[in-house]
Amino acid sequence: MVMGTVAPGFEPVAEAFANNFTEHGDVGAACTLYLDGAPVVDIWGGVAEIEPERSWERDTIVIAYSCTKGATAVCANKLIQEGRLDPDAPVADYWPEFAANGKGHITVAWALSHRAGLAEVQGDFTLEDVAAWDPIVEGIAAQAPVWEPGTQHGYHTRSYGWIVGEIIRRITGVSPGTYFAKEIAAPLGLDFYIGVSEELDARVARMYPAQYDAETQALMDQVLGDQSTFMGRVMSGPSGLFAYSDMWNTRQMRAAEMPSSNGHGDARSLARMYAACIGEVDGVRLLSDETVAHATEVLSEGPDCVIGQPLTIGLGFMLAPTFPPGVGPRTFGHSGAGGSVAFADPDRALAFGYVMNQMKLAMEADPRSADLVRAAYEVLDA
Repeated sequence: MVMGTVAPGFEPVAEAFANNFTEHGDVGAACTLYLDGAPVVDIWGGVAEIEPERSWERDTIVIAYSCTKGATAVCANKLIQEGRLDPDAPVADYWPEFAANGKGHITVAWALSHRAGLAEVQGDFTLEDVAAWDPIVEGIAAQAPVWEPGTQHGYHTRSYGWIVGEIIRRITGVSPGTYFAKEIAAPLGLDFYIGVSEELDARVARMYPAQYDAETQALMDQVLGDQSTFMGRVMSGPSGLFAYSDMWNTRQMRAAEMPSSNGHGDARSLARMYAACIGEVDGVRLLSDETVAHATEVLSEGPDCVIGQPLTIGLGFMLAPTFPPGVGPRTFGHSGAGGSVAFADPDRALAFGYVMNQMKLAMEADPRSADLVRAAYEVLDA
């Protein structure tokens, strides 16, 4: 059963959402649309946990994987807007140790647009190092680039969060999760966290890894985890620690601040955040039109040297057409592994958020978010 509210005329979005459960295997999910700064769809359904069964409630939150990169990009662009961060300056201006091993010329813009040559975090690390933060960023600061920075783009699957997060920490004096909580989440009342406290565990939906037949599973394991390939090392790194498995349901992985990967929240918060990037939401505006225009200039496009698929990237945001088909040409935001998507379309004054707890990993567009986006735009075009 679909719960929540739907403004008149937006019923096709709720119908597509319900269809995701019957036709596309959703277990639990939520979807929110903001139009002109106000919610027009705010719905949820299914279960947060299968066994023991726990319903998906209005206040259920879930890991959104790389949708977290979009939240981190909002933080960075807010600092740019305030004149505290210069995208054309070297990262080392803010983080002097980063200049080691030939990285002194790497700009903030290259870090935000996945051009820094540091997609593979080299070194021998543990999950305790990940949770501690400093060992990882010290390792990144010490290593050499894997390719000549600025010459190509490659998806910095997890290093994006540590690099941009450390820049934020050096400027503000607080961790990126703390900065997001104070400067982005608090003014808007967002239920989204980069690092989840134990007291929120009862509200966190269990994430279910994607399921495949044996042949496909073997292929996915090779693509995402083979340490003999560059892509495998990036996607499972650092030190082969990561897989899209039950590890993300542990207290350790929920608590760690990973500004690339482990933001937990709801669709409502993601849509509300992006709505406040393109207009006022209850009196709050995060980014100006000028900041958004600058942030969405294309800095990287074409085939990505890590994942081999075309990506279009600005100052930390994924740009159209790196979204479900049909979005507007100036759309920006970020998707997350397994199916979550959040974005803003400034030309339509639309902000969109979709999160779920049943992962699906595939190279083609996820039919769940694609159908929701299609329904939303059909309503707007009606």
